[in-house]
This record gives sequence, structure tokens and C-alpha cells, in this order.
Amino acid sequence: MKRDDTVGERIDELLGFLPLFEEPDRSFVTKWAGGAPTSDGATTMPFPVYAEDVAEFFRLAGGPFWCDYAYRPAEAGRLLQDDAFIARATLDEVKTLLTYCVRGERFCDGHWEAVLQAGRISAILRRLAELRGRAGGSARTAP
Repeated sequence: MKRDDTVGERIDELLGFLPLFEEPDRSFVTKWAGGAPTSDGATTMPFPVYAEDVAEFFRLAGGPFWCDYAYRPAEAGRLLQDDAFIARATLDEVKTLLTYCVRGERFCDGHWEAVLQAGRISAILRRLAELRGRAGGSARTAP
């Protein structure tokens, strides 16, 4: 299998979630757990329990192929809010954005829900679809 075939397959894997994430009035969290005292008197902070497809998307997007090990969180967070940047992002830049989105949940419970509700993940996926189509069935990491 050629490298471009693998890239295309990885993109297609994520693109399958786009219609699910664009459903009107979609709920991405099935419930919030925790927050109540346990039998031993300890109280845990509330945390989201995500829908299965949401958890699966972020599991895939958190894989080694999509990870930007050198990303800078503050810069990536700023870029994620820039629609024009997302619209012209390269595959490597998409990886940076996805790394920020995936890792954000570690530091802020509900981060995944926030980026999904704000349409940031859908925008990234639409950009991936463009990259996939423009390259004649594959995407390159640099223009």
C-alpha cells in the first residue's frame, strides 16, 4: 500500500463522522456523571460521558497519525477560532488543530462537547474533505 493510500484511508475514517456531527440539535454528551458524594464521603468533579461516536472519533483523531507532537496549545487554540485559517489549512496544520481538540479534554472536562457544538470539528472535517478531493483521492502533508 502506498503512503498516499494510507493518508486517504485515515482521512476517510474521520470524514465518516461529519454527517453525524452536523445533525441539527445533536447532543454529544449522553450524561454528566460524578459530582455526588460517594459511599466513603468523597465527591468527584462532574465529567461528561460522551456518545459512542464522539468517543470513537476522538480515539481515532488522537492516534499517532494525527498527532502533532510539537504543537503549541495557545497558538493552536487561537488558530482553531480562525475560519479563514481552517479553510486553507494544510494536512499538517489540520493535525495541529486536531491535537489541540483531542488533548483539550485532559485539561477541561467538556472540551470535546464545546468544540463540537461550536462547529470547529465540522469545519476541520470539511477542510479534510477538500484536501482529500483536491489531491485526486489523496492528501499531501505539505503543498
